[in-house]
Amino acid sequence: MDIMKLSFDQWLEIGLRAGFTTPPVCATHDGVPMTITEDAEYMDGSDPCVYVMRCYESNEQREAVEANCSAVIWRNPYHESYEQGR
Repeated sequence: MDIMKLSFDQWLEIGLRAGFTTPPVCATHDGVPMTITEDAEYMDGSDPCVYVMRCYESNEQREAVEANCSAVIWRNPYHESYEQGR
């Protein structure tokens, strides 16, 4: 299987079926997927790290997010400007 020829939906299905990821949820309306322990820590004032990946609807949306949130660039080792920041 050539993974570079998979559609996004096929790629996501593989990850979901293998248990590598959650289905896409809205962090604003559904909340960030956390364990009960992480929820309790958060409610007690701690700040457990929960890594989130944003699914883009278009290249324009990706560019707009990159313009507004530098973390999506400096945390991405595959972004063309990654090596420039090191």
